[in-house]
Amino acid sequence: MRGDYWIFIAVVIFIISLALQQVPLALVSLLFVLTGGVSRLWNRYCLDRVEYKRRLSHSQVFFGEEIVFEIEINNRKPLPLPWIRIEDELPERLKLLKGKASPSSEERVSLTNIFPIGMYKRVKRRFPIKCSQRGAFTFGPTRIQSGDLFGFFRRYMTVDTLDFLLVYPRLVPLEKLGIPSQQLFGDIRLKHHLFQDPVLTAGVREYRPGDSLKKIHWKSTARLGRLQTKVYEPTTTIDISIFLDVRTLKAPLWGSSYQLQELGIITAASVSQHALEAGFRVGLYVNQVTRFSRGMVTVPHSQHPDQLVRILEALAQLHQVETVPVVRYVREEASSLPWGSTMLVISAQPDEQLMAVLLDLKRVGRSVALIVVGSRVEEVRSDHFPVYHVTDDVAWGLVKEIGLKEVPA
Repeated sequence: MRGDYWIFIAVVIFIISLALQQVPLALVSLLFVLTGGVSRLWNRYCLDRVEYKRRLSHSQVFFGEEIVFEIEINNRKPLPLPWIRIEDELPERLKLLKGKASPSSEERVSLTNIFPIGMYKRVKRRFPIKCSQRGAFTFGPTRIQSGDLFGFFRRYMTVDTLDFLLVYPRLVPLEKLGIPSQQLFGDIRLKHHLFQDPVLTAGVREYRPGDSLKKIHWKSTARLGRLQTKVYEPTTTIDISIFLDVRTLKAPLWGSSYQLQELGIITAASVSQHALEAGFRVGLYVNQVTRFSRGMVTVPHSQHPDQLVRILEALAQLHQVETVPVVRYVREEASSLPWGSTMLVISAQPDEQLMAVLLDLKRVGRSVALIVVGSRVEEVRSDHFPVYHVTDDVAWGLVKEIGLKEVPA
């Protein structure tokens, strides 16, 4: 280090000045040696017992909300630090409302704080952040640097602990997207009949030829001496399977494929919310593998109160690259879906192959519907299943509301 060179030079001058009996020069060089020694010792212990903590006020928020990013440094020793430098890596796509960050790497910025801290003192800094984009974001790692008062020596420390933030997509009424919610859910209800819920048993009756052996009530049979069959309560619970196609790279009338994909994600989130509120069991299927998913992004069907949160967490993590074509994904997953479920496909690129697959599923008895988002939606029509459109005007209106910049086509 540069401080070591100064100490070495000072020692050499001190020896030469003694040999030449130059007392003033010897005293000056001795002062440099002592200063360098103290600085070396100071640097050795400057980061000992220094504790760093990073906090996020929330780990999951909705689009447009604000969080507070807080850092805390605690100097737990009787040695003051004349300066300490803290560099936190933050996601570039979040808006820092206080403080200034400099570019660090691809989609990352560095927030730098420099300040002194006394012995046994604690310093906290808080930075409000606007969550202006959906996504899964990582905070950290953190690099800490300090040294002696004169800047001869420096010592470094890295905190590899990471913090994670999920920003959920925006939720809007279906009417705002141009989708008549009553018509959508009304069609689904009318096209389904009552099913029997095998969990809710209403009673027993005499066995009839053709009854499944799985429905026989063996306790009643043993008590009465003749076969008895379970009678189940009817239920109108219907599964809605939402398929989201993340393919958006060939949309010529949109200036940004990112904006088009965000519209599809907003549509999937909003439809999920309205379907769950209407009493349906909802599942989500996305033709993509993300950083945190095991295989394709899938949220199994459920009517649990936390189901919307699970769907929003999955949608928050999506990126812009498809893993498999949506046509193949829909065809493969359709065979494993409950027979009474409705398949609702959301796509910005409903080509002839996708329309043919949906028509085939309709012909074999499946209930299907299509929501087209983005450009040239007027060209997509079908006389065999419902097609709903989120038009360009609606899309650009949402883009303006959520603060994204329009890119000229």
